[in-house]
Amino acid sequence: MSKIILEFDSYEEAGDARTALDGSKWKAAMWDLDQLLRSTTKYGAFEGREATAEERDIADTLRDSIRDILNEYHLNLED
Repeated sequence: MSKIILEFDSYEEAGDARTALDGSKWKAAMWDLDQLLRSTTKYGAFEGREATAEERDIADTLRDSIRDILNEYHLNLED
């Protein structure tokens, strides 16, 4: 198994260190958002009520946009 070592030497780099350490949290948050949008489009439900047709369309569009953006950064929610 290989190792990856990230070094941050100064207080000014603390934000970069936090970003590096929080990568899995960002992925989990994006997964949760994607699942919320998926639920809206697939089951027609949003926040415990029936979603309108417009809400379902917007959720579908947003889900596609999120995946396009992630692909531009070579990221994938399924990995």
